[in-house]
Amino acid sequence: MQPTRRHFLTAAASTLAAAAKPQRRPNFVVIFLDDSGYADFHPFGNPAYPTPNVQKLASQGCRFTNFYVPQAICSASRASLLTGCYPGRTKMFGAHPPRARGLDPSYATMGQVFQAAGYKTAVYGKWHIGDQEDTRPPARGFDESCGLMYSNDMWEFHPESPQSYANTPLQFWDNGKITIERVTPAHQAHLTQWYTEHAVDFIQRRGRDPFFLYVPHSMPHVPLFAGDRFRGKSGQGLYADVMMEIDWSVGEIMGALRKTGVEKDTVVMFTSDNGPWTSYGNHSGRTPYREAKGTGFDGGTRSACILRYPHRIKAGSVSSRCWCSVDTLPTFSSLAGAAPPRNPIDGLNVWDLISGRKDAANPHEYYPFSTGPNFEGVITADGKWKLHLPHSYRILLQAGHDGSAGKYGQARIGLSLFDMENDPFETTNVLESHPDIATRLRAFAEEHRRQFYQ
Repeated sequence: MQPTRRHFLTAAASTLAAAAKPQRRPNFVVIFLDDSGYADFHPFGNPAYPTPNVQKLASQGCRFTNFYVPQAICSASRASLLTGCYPGRTKMFGAHPPRARGLDPSYATMGQVFQAAGYKTAVYGKWHIGDQEDTRPPARGFDESCGLMYSNDMWEFHPESPQSYANTPLQFWDNGKITIERVTPAHQAHLTQWYTEHAVDFIQRRGRDPFFLYVPHSMPHVPLFAGDRFRGKSGQGLYADVMMEIDWSVGEIMGALRKTGVEKDTVVMFTSDNGPWTSYGNHSGRTPYREAKGTGFDGGTRSACILRYPHRIKAGSVSSRCWCSVDTLPTFSSLAGAAPPRNPIDGLNVWDLISGRKDAANPHEYYPFSTGPNFEGVITADGKWKLHLPHSYRILLQAGHDGSAGKYGQARIGLSLFDMENDPFETTNVLESHPDIATRLRAFAEEHRRQFYQ
């Protein structure tokens, strides 16, 4: 039968109705590990223990091999992720001690951005960007929260300086109230499980309402603890046990998304705040790159990263496109249709790059890297060239064992340019053979220094 004018009008009306129907806003889950090495999970590395859930996540999304954090230390990295700002802007440097005020409330967090857009928000895990009433999660955009306010080693059993924390017991918070006054080793063994159970419960209760869920695990930061079900399970030592429990956690969270029918509507991000703390030897992770946590070399600032968003990010893809954690807030808020923060931010929307558009170019010219308050250099936004300004950095002289810290020494690098495509391990200074590129990067560095460090 030939189509009539009525058929065309009906089809057109259906098309218009479908176009007018509001698109479901995506949910967001950010799983943020602490001190995990780049090669700690399959398929980024080939560890001797299984990580099937992370491997499955990578097969369902995109594995990013050139994802960076601007500083390879706890508080600075977390603040950059949540605010979209460089450490030089917020002055969030290093790792803050207990009871520190932390991040200035004038800088909006991702929680506040999503909360203002009508999202339900939750954080379960290590906070570490403020430990006073106006800088803890309930005041920073999170409807629900539980966990530690800082690193799990800042307690009376610290292996090097327990006296530093004698008067500030490690506490466990739940929705703005202290529920465990003094965290013990027995409590620490439950942290990964508790965070996971809260995350799963939150997903189940939110149902079809849009949500932003942030799960910053305390592990594998030392001291290492695994639950009863995982202690000894790997046969490869405590660090492997801990990683298998984190992998289990990923599986539980993904299972909750699937069972509640929101898996296809959810952006899932899996990464780490920085590279491994190699001072702790067999209680630390692995990276193939130079140096580790607490340095501006790629062993500290390059983190394994996976993003999954069905039908929008190609399943099983691998991208070497360079981007940085500061881009997460503006990119995710754009996907959600949320208004950006009123305060200035440094990150930019890199969705075209993340989603794999062939002609997409990174809108940045460079990304800076620093250690504590020391600005150390820049990397071009395409990830091809990296310039170290002259600076000192720590090197590992002797690794510790079974929870004991090793020994560091100091080294110094002069002005150095590295070709990251051909030398990702930062071994050969090509400053003299590429003076034009060095000049361009030095200009970027001076621009950044003038803007943030004067």
